[in-house]
Amino acid sequence: MSEKKRVLLIDNEEGLCRMMEQILIDSGYLARACTSPQKAVEEFRAGAWDLVISDIKMPGMSGLEVLQKIKEKEKDIPVIMITAYATVDMSIQALRKGAYDMLTKPFEPDELVFRVKNALQQSLLLEENRELRRELEGKFCFDTIIGASGGLRAVLEKVEKVAVRDTSILITGESGTGKELIAQAIHYNSPRRDRHFVAINCGALPETLLESELFGYKKGAFTGAKENRQGLLEAADGGTLFLDEVGNLPMNVQKTLLRFLQEKEFNRLGDTTPTRVDVRVLSATNADLKQSVGRGEFREDLYYRLNVVNIHLPPLRDRIDDIPLLAAYFIQQQNQKFGTTVKGFEREAMHDLCEYCWPGNIRQFKNVIEACLTLDGGDYVGRDTLLQFIDGAADSMGGESISTPDIPLDQIPFSAALDRFEADLLKGLLQKHHGNVETAAREADMNMATMYRKIKKYGIKKEEFLP
Repeated sequence: MSEKKRVLLIDNEEGLCRMMEQILIDSGYLARACTSPQKAVEEFRAGAWDLVISDIKMPGMSGLEVLQKIKEKEKDIPVIMITAYATVDMSIQALRKGAYDMLTKPFEPDELVFRVKNALQQSLLLEENRELRRELEGKFCFDTIIGASGGLRAVLEKVEKVAVRDTSILITGESGTGKELIAQAIHYNSPRRDRHFVAINCGALPETLLESELFGYKKGAFTGAKENRQGLLEAADGGTLFLDEVGNLPMNVQKTLLRFLQEKEFNRLGDTTPTRVDVRVLSATNADLKQSVGRGEFREDLYYRLNVVNIHLPPLRDRIDDIPLLAAYFIQQQNQKFGTTVKGFEREAMHDLCEYCWPGNIRQFKNVIEACLTLDGGDYVGRDTLLQFIDGAADSMGGESISTPDIPLDQIPFSAALDRFEADLLKGLLQKHHGNVETAAREADMNMATMYRKIKKYGIKKEEFLP
């Protein structure tokens, strides 16, 4: 059974005060009547009551004074004011001083109970919102970004400085390095933390849909636009808009976004009236936007608008010191979620974790930890379990190039000939696709992790194939 709510009643009319007390007790509340406003204020302690009901006109101390002094002791407690002479001016004064509601005498018992119930429900919602805000701030505080390596510490120092300034930031780094987590940390440690954080993946939507999602549209702007609709920029008003994979923005959307960054206004599709919003824009990319600018695929003026401050996230292979910490963190998460008691990885398995190149970075690392704990129920995860999920890890460790002498295939061992054939094939695909590993892997019918592992195995430099 839930705990009874506590209501403090303050009214110099003893008969009315006792009547309200009895009504609320009969309705399941813990109520206490007090006929001296001075005594009630002196004895009031924060956290002792869930609701206060006070008359406005009382000798010695008015209800407005009572309201002010109680709010000084506990800012968020709801207070209902009672008066027999309700005027607009008096109501405005009470509401400005923090009153939740006004109740006019005479009133029916049901009305009193109804007003009390509404005030307490509103108070509960406010507390739930505060708890959610505290949870979000805790989730995205810097302490929950795991790692102690020099590269990560440098990133977090920069994040802490830029969070408080309303500046456009471009977050760069390979896929899976945690760019959105950094964007969330910036938002939840900024003055905009109480407003919305809105994220959109610019590479996941077709061009026409992306434009309407970002800027919204007016009824009749296109077939199917049956009503006005606000876009994500309006939804983020007062808060932060995060553009992930911003390098995929089509040129027409780049133009509209640039105008917004310059003028703080934009037009919905099909609308001639500008819409103004106050939004901080954070963006992220795993591509080299400078090269995209050089190829004419990304506007140079937009690039400089987005890249006022650049934060580059190092890949996991450059954060080897963080791998044991990350493993412990993700193991703890899985233990809490499933009630298990896995302690860690065996020594050989931990060595493999630290030596593997992790082409998918932290995203891949987290998935591998989860997969290992799913199959291995012992205190420590062994190497045999781990190697099921980082296939061929031994070949990719150490980054040593495999020599393939320039001699006829029929004069070298079969395994070496196979390696040479495979290396030549991968080089050809990378050359064909101008160093784009993802496209080359797709044509080779090979997943990205295997593709990166083989590139490292054969000492191939993808930069050599960039246009």
